[in-house]
Amino acid sequence: MSAPVEVVFERRGAGPALVLLHGIGHHWGAWLPVLDRLAENHDVIAVDLPGFGRSPVPATGLPADMPALVTGMVELFAALGLDRPHVAGNSLGGAIALELAAAGAVSSATALSPAGFCTPRELRWALTVLALHRNAARLPEPVLRHLFAAPALRALAMGMLLARPNRMALDVALADARALREARAFRAVARAGRGYAFAGAPTVPVTVAWGTRDRILPYRQAALARTRLPAARHLDLPGCGHVPMHDDPELVASVILDTTGPGPA
Repeated sequence: MSAPVEVVFERRGAGPALVLLHGIGHHWGAWLPVLDRLAENHDVIAVDLPGFGRSPVPATGLPADMPALVTGMVELFAALGLDRPHVAGNSLGGAIALELAAAGAVSSATALSPAGFCTPRELRWALTVLALHRNAARLPEPVLRHLFAAPALRALAMGMLLARPNRMALDVALADARALREARAFRAVARAGRGYAFAGAPTVPVTVAWGTRDRILPYRQAALARTRLPAARHLDLPGCGHVPMHDDPELVASVILDTTGPGPA
């Protein structure tokens, strides 16, 4: 991840840079519900992490652990000419955002249901559920289209990830399934993250926000995040699931913008 051509990203807006990081098996499209709102205040760069979305696996191989992934992100910032951008992330991306904040590489971090605050058993649960979703995403696309088109079936298929799955457009649901199915780095990242726990001490503004209906990394993990990050701002996202950008985009955008501070006048 030492050159921007190795990472696919969507860039919109103007102002202080804000980098958006998705979760395991997802892609930059996870941020579509909030992208344009954030772009009113920021130069927003929504990234496909290496081996996810349309970003290839680097020729040198995937980062072996969280420190290597953080190093790769810092190299990407430099390649894009970004000097300590703001960063926001969800799940795996939330953990990366916090690690970047602890490394002093960003101006602020917003972490939405971040990884790194669960017990080994809870982590096994999360990875098992996501792996099952990945297997289901291998169904033929016409079958998936029929599944997502029916509200009751969509709720059954996506209810572990979203509290309000019927707010997601059909084409977005299909794109997410495709990204999960084709996530080349899924197994390697899941394997590397089995023993991960966040232990950093950021000195920049940090917000940790948790969906109260998160069924992947359950809301109770927010209590441990409060203990490990006493100086951070901790917020509930009422009625939101694990990917809150779809459940309540207005709330999520406001949480991120409150963390990054005032945009351009």
